[in-house]
Amino acid sequence: MNIGVVGVGRMGANMARRLKDRNFHVTAVYDTNRKVATDLAGELGCAACQDLAEVTAQSDVTFTVVTDDKAMRNIFSGTGDNLLVNARGKLFINCATISPQVHVDVEKLAEKAGAQSLEACMASSITQAREGKLYLMCGGAEAAFRKAEPVLRELAATVRFIGKAGEAAKVKALVNMVMNINTAGLAEGLALGHALGLDLNMLREVFAQTGAASRVLETDGEDMQNRDHSCFFSAAHAAKDSGIALELARQRGLDLPLAGATKQQYERMIAEGFDELDKSGIAELTFKGRHKHSGDRL
Repeated sequence: MNIGVVGVGRMGANMARRLKDRNFHVTAVYDTNRKVATDLAGELGCAACQDLAEVTAQSDVTFTVVTDDKAMRNIFSGTGDNLLVNARGKLFINCATISPQVHVDVEKLAEKAGAQSLEACMASSITQAREGKLYLMCGGAEAAFRKAEPVLRELAATVRFIGKAGEAAKVKALVNMVMNINTAGLAEGLALGHALGLDLNMLREVFAQTGAASRVLETDGEDMQNRDHSCFFSAAHAAKDSGIALELARQRGLDLPLAGATKQQYERMIAEGFDELDKSGIAELTFKGRHKHSGDRL
């Protein structure tokens, strides 16, 4: 099985490395950042394609890990060069967090080209991508899922088939919406604890043993306390993903005030130049004005 990867940033590159480690033949990579693609290609011993159609030509299965709806539409329907040129018999596994309707539209385009498309939404981060411990939620035709399942299981600790195209993307939008709300809530809890003069190590331990416990506390709590915001999931992505959920809510006439307020906080981070800071950097907004130097501890 020849495998291509389109979008080789933090997640895509580590997925490619994992697949090579598991003896899959990674034949082609592509990224709009040409240097990123050529560097990874040199590491993996594969082609750094200049055209999307070239990736398709060299691959039986192509993973896509792009930034947003616009990028996703472009790689599948861009004028002249796109992944569906001569794509009959090919399988595309799309891992980006994008609007559900885009996955539906891409599936239709793929079917028209004689290809298959599957969404494989990731509820994990960079380390899990490298170690093959992703949590994957899949949507599309069951036949496409069964075809993709063997390679997906080399990338993931959990592979879950959700349903038709767009359904997994809905679940992923809700996962990230709730995660972002939890992140903002934890930042405020730690900020108030600090203002009250509480020991934050003790406070995090109590949170972990009570109703304040959350997965975000496990992954981000210590980083928030130490103001270590190395990027695993950026503020820009957090804002985008909350926006997807809010748009789904708007379409159904629902008001989600907590999700809206959280998105505004991430948009503040972007406005202040922190768009590539990890989502845990939302704590910086909560403490702004009390600790003005980035090296200070909470």
